[in-house]
Amino acid sequence: MSIITDWTPEKARAFTQRNLAFRHGLHERPMFDDAGLEELLDRYPREKLGVFTMGEDPVAWTTWRKGSAGAMTGSRLLEAAQAGRIWLNLRAANAYLPEYAALGDEIFAEKHAQSGRKTFKHDLGMLISSANAQVFYHLDVPLVSLWQLRGQKRVWVYPVEAPYVGQETLERIVLKETAEQFTFDPAWDQGAEVYDLTPGAMVTWAQNAPHRIENGPMLNVSLSIEFMTPAALMRANVIYANGVLRRRAGLRPKVQEGFGPVGLGKVALARAAKALKLQTPHERVLPVTFQLDAGRPGTLLPA
Repeated sequence: MSIITDWTPEKARAFTQRNLAFRHGLHERPMFDDAGLEELLDRYPREKLGVFTMGEDPVAWTTWRKGSAGAMTGSRLLEAAQAGRIWLNLRAANAYLPEYAALGDEIFAEKHAQSGRKTFKHDLGMLISSANAQVFYHLDVPLVSLWQLRGQKRVWVYPVEAPYVGQETLERIVLKETAEQFTFDPAWDQGAEVYDLTPGAMVTWAQNAPHRIENGPMLNVSLSIEFMTPAALMRANVIYANGVLRRRAGLRPKVQEGFGPVGLGKVALARAAKALKLQTPHERVLPVTFQLDAGRPGTLLPA
């Protein structure tokens, strides 16, 4: 039985090329009920677990803060998410847990069978987040699909163009000179595609599309999948090369789509620049500023 229940020839052709909404049946699987989530939180490597909190203003992205769960059990962590204002990010669960690896294989086998797209660099992340929590305006370098399993959330997806994101901002993110989050203007909501996700809904968007997320007034559980295709990897390398050319040669390059000679030349340049370490990444490393209180679910203590 297919995981996605509403594939059409049109969606298959457009997959990875533009914003698309789908229906799926993953939310009916027992691995995502409370017991399954508690087991996931117990077995996932604790040092890899992302614990975050944030403010309420969608413009104030610098209020995104990192915390620690310590040695809390999976049951206590789930209680904290149900009671507080936190966002638990379990990146690459497929790299650590065999059932998530199997789920990834199942999902991408279907995507390949339906669309013909070759995919790789699969990262299946689980998101367990509190009522009314949010993720600020940002973009991702890989392709992304977001699968809603429990709760409700609203997703705004913006065009990959100015003023939503400029070429230089995109280059800085690909070169890892700056964080994936950046300045947001609420007026841009008028140009966004808006998706209200309920259990059984999935949305995927064009590569590098800026987006932001707000939860409804209940616990949310989602599967966030990042992946690449040959075309997506090509685009990422072209943007990287453009950043090098802008910094090293003072040029104002543009992104080439497809596999033409200019684009392939930029891929070679990007690989050479990485090998020679011409660009030094300055990844934003958030300090741990709070810890979860195991005795009082949802309470944050100073780190």
